[in-house]
Amino acid sequence: MRTEDLIHFCPPGRLIIGAGSRSQLPALVARLGYRKGVLVTDPFFVKSTPWVDEYVRSASALGIETIVFDGGEADPTTTLCDNATQAVRIALGGNAPDHVIALGGGSNIDLAKALCITLPSGRPVRDFVGGLTAADRPIPLIALPTTAGTGSEATPGAILVDPSNATKVAVMDNSLRPQIALIDPEFTYTCPPRVTADAGIDALTHAIESYLTLDSVQYDRGGHPDPGYSGRSSLTMLFAREAISLCARYLKRCYDNGADVEARTGMCYASVYAALSYGSAGLNAVHGIAYAVAGMTHRSHGTTNAVVLPYVVDALAAHRPTETTEIAQIFGICGESPEHAVRELTEFLRELVAYLGIPTTLKDLGIAKASLDSLTRDALAVTRLAKSFPVCDVEDAYGRIVRNAYHGRLGKAPTSNK
Repeated sequence: MRTEDLIHFCPPGRLIIGAGSRSQLPALVARLGYRKGVLVTDPFFVKSTPWVDEYVRSASALGIETIVFDGGEADPTTTLCDNATQAVRIALGGNAPDHVIALGGGSNIDLAKALCITLPSGRPVRDFVGGLTAADRPIPLIALPTTAGTGSEATPGAILVDPSNATKVAVMDNSLRPQIALIDPEFTYTCPPRVTADAGIDALTHAIESYLTLDSVQYDRGGHPDPGYSGRSSLTMLFAREAISLCARYLKRCYDNGADVEARTGMCYASVYAALSYGSAGLNAVHGIAYAVAGMTHRSHGTTNAVVLPYVVDALAAHRPTETTEIAQIFGICGESPEHAVRELTEFLRELVAYLGIPTTLKDLGIAKASLDSLTRDALAVTRLAKSFPVCDVEDAYGRIVRNAYHGRLGKAPTSNK
């Protein structure tokens, strides 16, 4: 407990975790009184797994009608959402659904969240970027994540790409948090190593970033009575610590052997615990810079986070010495002194990124040196993340992190941005 904390914690309405737990869903949906739903997924899950058909048939036997939209894509765009809105509304024949189900990774869940907002009125999703009004009533969402990393099943936001400028925009409100988050580790058993690595490092990033972010007592909630994010607290840090510990034990094991059921299950818990942390505490520079990197390289979310992570932790060490030392200890890093332990931690994180087959510098990711200034500006433009970075001079810190990440420098904070 920290007496100065100002906690505003919003978990999913129901959290269900367990191998095979997907079989419980139709009965639960029926018990909640839902009768007409939309299942949002992508072609892979319709054609290559039995899960969609199993659910639709079981739900139908209980009197629940389900329309399947299988047009989900990686990094969904605002255009995709608007097109999906019109297609689903036509398929519904003017009848509003009473629930939406998302099956897939973070991209499918983000798309489903956005559709929860757009389906009632048919309005374009950009109308809701920046926040919802009291009159906006999203359709209840049920999330079934098939990867162990994004944590979208416990967060208040839908992240979409604006194709006009390749930047990511957010639709954010606590009403978008799923009414049911069902985590069935069996969904993840067949994830290929690349997906496992990207998702796993994303979970670790969420946990570390939220563990080191701005305190709740300092967080600017803008006077909002129901903020989606509200800074770290003793409660969010509890979940973050456990998530980091689980990643330390299971991330490499899961990547090395996808058939390791214990490791798969451990990473599912790591992902949802990290989400329970960052879903209220919020994030900062890793994601802020990674969004800008993704806009330039179109690389995956997990990869862009991974490249930046060690350099942000390096930059935060002086501002969060106790917490970074604690993270080092979770990974079994003691060091001759706290300073040595933190240096070893940042090097360990970079080595972990390399072990997972991910580039460890922005240069190796394909970013040109001439683009570093514009990349920094783009990252700072994500103000909701920049303002949560717990340093005195955020602009200078971002510039140094970007350059260190380009050159691969750790523990060598330059005195200039060259």
